Amino acid sequence: MKALVVYSSVTGNTSILAEAIYHEMIKHIDHVDFLTIDEVDYQQLATYDVLAIGTYTWGNGELPPEMDDLYYEIEQQSVGHLMTGIFGTGDSFYPYFCGAVDHFRDMLFVHTELAVTLKVELVPQTEDLNKVSTFCSRLVRTRVTV
Repeated sequence: MKALVVYSSVTGNTSILAEAIYHEMIKHIDHVDFLTIDEVDYQQLATYDVLAIGTYTWGNGELPPEMDDLYYEIEQQSVGHLMTGIFGTGDSFYPYFCGAVDHFRDMLFVHTELAVTLKVELVPQTEDLNKVSTFCSRLVRTRVTV
């Protein structure tokens, strides 16, 4: 099995969460790539079995501009076999808390095998990082039993 953890982060909050997910994923899967959004080779997406996407939310609940290409590629490619999870950080001050996570969730549900989502308020705290194990086990367990 082959997995990819890909993320975008401006403040570092999503990066912290992505690193925790990566470290948990390597406990379950032998081959896990850990990339920022700028490092992704979109032509390789279909070679993965598991995809965990991390994003912050831009503006009033929108995808960050750098995540647009990933979103588009997943919609356009034949990646229905991918077991996916979406995670992100946001600020509940805004009307659409973690809105980018919701946008990805809805699209992943249609185009992949969406297994799990995780939303975190601002900087991940201990209780948030404890949820990482559940996030990864659902993502991996679902893939294994399919």
